Amino acid sequence: MNSPPLMTRRLFGGSAVVAAAALALPVLRAQAQPETPKIMLSVGGRSALGYLPLTISAQLGYFKAEGLDVGITDFPGEAAAFSALQTGSAVVCSGTFAKTIELQAKKQKFQAFVLQGRAPQMVFGVSSRTMPHYRSVADLRGRRIGVSAPRSSSSLMASLVLLQGGLHVGEVSFVTVGAAGAALAALRAGEIDAISNTDPVMTTLEQGGDVRIISDSRTLKGTAEVFGGPMPSACLYASADFIEKNPNTCQALANAMVHGLKWLQTAGPRDIIETVPDSYWMGERALYLASFDKARESMSLDGMFSDDGPRTALNALSRFDASIQPGEIDLATTYTNAFASRAKARFKA
Repeated sequence: MNSPPLMTRRLFGGSAVVAAAALALPVLRAQAQPETPKIMLSVGGRSALGYLPLTISAQLGYFKAEGLDVGITDFPGEAAAFSALQTGSAVVCSGTFAKTIELQAKKQKFQAFVLQGRAPQMVFGVSSRTMPHYRSVADLRGRRIGVSAPRSSSSLMASLVLLQGGLHVGEVSFVTVGAAGAALAALRAGEIDAISNTDPVMTTLEQGGDVRIISDSRTLKGTAEVFGGPMPSACLYASADFIEKNPNTCQALANAMVHGLKWLQTAGPRDIIETVPDSYWMGERALYLASFDKARESMSLDGMFSDDGPRTALNALSRFDASIQPGEIDLATTYTNAFASRAKARFKA
């Protein structure tokens, strides 16, 4: 595995940085006290590498450093994680950007305010056991496709792969398998014929010879091939009302996340292993590191949404969900770079 050399954490010094910090002080002082210091945050499938920045920021104490007490509740999928927002058991969700578009189509106002992943990290593969003679997407007609959850990024990825191959989603059966050990077990037991999932699940299956990869969005190139452009994925989002009433809290959350993204830019294998809970490795430390190496390019560098990424997401969603009409979606209200841009300036991300 070609991993970057192990580097020590860099100290931010120098006259230029000090000068920049001095200019930012009035803004930072105004945002020093979060309106809601105790935050409940929900996530669906926290061990997935797409949410690694969240884990890093929590493990390294970056939320606490911003004056926050963040409780993170892990759910089997994003649908359950979002339900926590609806019931009030969480106020912020670590989920996919596409969800904010889906919600706006339902007249619900939610906004993403810091990006974790600039690519979905989803991988689509066919079972070596049940489909040893696979030749094309057409061979999947009538087959069972494992996805992490209904209407998740994995189901979107699978839907687009099928459409590009000339199949409609109604010609296959989607089976919910989660994003961890259950997904591995389902594929290996022959309960599904193909799988759309994220790492470390997919690298584990790939290296074990259990799947044949036919589409991969762990790289920016692969993402463009599947989605037609840059596809923002994991992010923190909340209701527009919460963001409006708690700008300092959202700034503190964005600061912590961008700090974590900055750390990941120079993190080596030892850094990762010493920081990530061993339960996330699925019993295979080397495989987890291999997964991280493959997914590294997909992680955001600075928490910022690109100008064309949200449009790619909207176009992709509208291709398989008739309820989402591009002309009726105001993309500018589904995300904001206001918080991430200040965090980026602070941490020189």
